[in-house]
Amino acid sequence: MTTLAIEGFEYRTLPAAPGVDLHAAVGGSGPAVVLLHGFPQTHYMWRQVAQQLAGRHTVIVPDLRGYGRSSKPATLDPDTYSKRTMAQDIVEIAKALGFNRFGLIGHDRGALVGVRAALDHPEAIAYLGILDVLPTLDTWAVLRGVDAKVAWHLYLMAQPAGLPEKMITAVAPEFFGSFLDAWDPDGATFTPEIREHYIESSVQAVDSIVADYRATATIDLAMDEADRAAGRQLTMPVAVISQDWGSQLGFDAASLWRAWAPDLTYQPIQAGHFMAEEKPTEIATFITGLAARHA
Repeated sequence: MTTLAIEGFEYRTLPAAPGVDLHAAVGGSGPAVVLLHGFPQTHYMWRQVAQQLAGRHTVIVPDLRGYGRSSKPATLDPDTYSKRTMAQDIVEIAKALGFNRFGLIGHDRGALVGVRAALDHPEAIAYLGILDVLPTLDTWAVLRGVDAKVAWHLYLMAQPAGLPEKMITAVAPEFFGSFLDAWDPDGATFTPEIREHYIESSVQAVDSIVADYRATATIDLAMDEADRAAGRQLTMPVAVISQDWGSQLGFDAASLWRAWAPDLTYQPIQAGHFMAEEKPTEIATFITGLAARHA
């Protein structure tokens, strides 16, 4: 695997659960903020943002369970890759570094982990930042008709274990590379080395990545449905920065998020899905603004 490191950061192997360790970059000093990556990436997507935040924060940047150089446990039951389990991982590694409370920023898959962490552990999450995703419950609700083809991979990886893994493994470099290309239409966000790193990392994690996505169509959805029925909400300051997917799929993202987060700031951005790498200064400013609301 092509190994890339965030310059100036120390790398740690942190205990998350019995038999599960997360590979994480740690740098800076001050109040802690944890940055969670999306698909099909690793912690390295945060490199430029993390360096900008390190002047005023202790920045913790892990590979999620099942991704990058973190543990990839076999899927013994639906909870192995539930967002509840993955969120508990993040709370545990922060504690291992001495932080019982921290800011949490997530992109894509990492944002779904962040939402679950904030719902399950409100005492630990000082503020929550979300990059370019909807909550699980709302994602499935807005995908209708032919426009849902933009999320075809969600349906593929939601299928029962076996066939999706075999299909993806057969063309794994092309499968993962297709998202890097489709969601970066200008082709200017990734160097060849970075693109190779993301593809190689994902190719070695097919089973766990599929398990992560399958959980979103099953156990994670059930958890969101239970929370909605119980009226549970995010109690901390929440900020969302996103492309305007709603104009294509016919929904109001700000309204959907506000149903979960009464203390919400919603900010559109003119950028592609990989906005932390395309516009790192804007994303760092977004995060520091959110952190200042909590200060």
